[in-house]
Amino acid sequence: MTIVIVGAGVSGLTTAVTLQEAGWTVRVIAEDIPGRTSLAAGAMWGPYLVEPWHKVREWSLTSLDAFRTIAADPNSGVRMTSGIEASRHAMPEPEWGELVPGFRACAPDELPAGFATGYQFAVPLIDMPAYLQHLRRRLIAAGGTLEVRKVESLDAISVATAIVNCAGLKAGKLAGHDEVRAIRGQLVVVENPGLTDFFSEDTGMSPDLVCIYPHGDTVVLGGTAIDGRDDLAEDAQAASAIVDRCASIEPRLKGARVIGHRVGIRPTRDQVRVEANTREDGTPVVHNYGHGGAGVTLSWGCARDVQRLIEMAAWAGGPRGV
Repeated sequence: MTIVIVGAGVSGLTTAVTLQEAGWTVRVIAEDIPGRTSLAAGAMWGPYLVEPWHKVREWSLTSLDAFRTIAADPNSGVRMTSGIEASRHAMPEPEWGELVPGFRACAPDELPAGFATGYQFAVPLIDMPAYLQHLRRRLIAAGGTLEVRKVESLDAISVATAIVNCAGLKAGKLAGHDEVRAIRGQLVVVENPGLTDFFSEDTGMSPDLVCIYPHGDTVVLGGTAIDGRDDLAEDAQAASAIVDRCASIEPRLKGARVIGHRVGIRPTRDQVRVEANTREDGTPVVHNYGHGGAGVTLSWGCARDVQRLIEMAAWAGGPRGV
């Protein structure tokens, strides 16, 4: 009764932990463990440009509850953190504001110079390298296994009770050339000059993002979102612009020592896909991909739906879509 999960990013590892801790036997297969894109993430809980909202809302709420529990472990990489999201223009309250207790509008004197509106709230801030190790430890402790191997086709997996496709950018190809497009993201990691609260700017559809995520001794600064670009080379000019944008908001970042750079590819789809079908041999296949820049935010909610689909396939005679 082994479930094979293809992909070891945050979606793959979260799904693996969910299934293994529910009593299934799980084997994760991936070319990189953990996945490079998830390692490169900032990251902060927040539904970011993903659809459909009625599903995103429930997935996000499930993940928010899970992260609140995980944050009690100081070694998990998850910390409930206060901060502000602001805009230089009039900005209505985001749809997800209702999901966050204590979400409120900022007074004008709480905003940086040049900003018109903003909201203050506390949500999970996730140090991704630490958090992915937390997930890996949980999976192994529960009895799951990991295998470093490139998967070119789901048909190449010969022995499995079910297969879960969490392969990120490659998931569309594995699913039969479904449309998944690349959005390149770059971040800069600097020494923390004493910041404790996060800051993010609502920049709309601009490829130039502004986010400041403190993680103890370091701060992750972002970022970029370049649609259609899938290379992982560091862009020195983009990195310099990221630091300048963030330092214009938070002067303490001026001159902060750069520790490293992160580049990842957000696997984006018009709508997140969590649904099931079958291989020609009858093996259930559950797809969980297309999360874009909200992979962390949706991870636990999507994993719970994957679990439900697999249980439906096992006990009701065949898989069904969410």
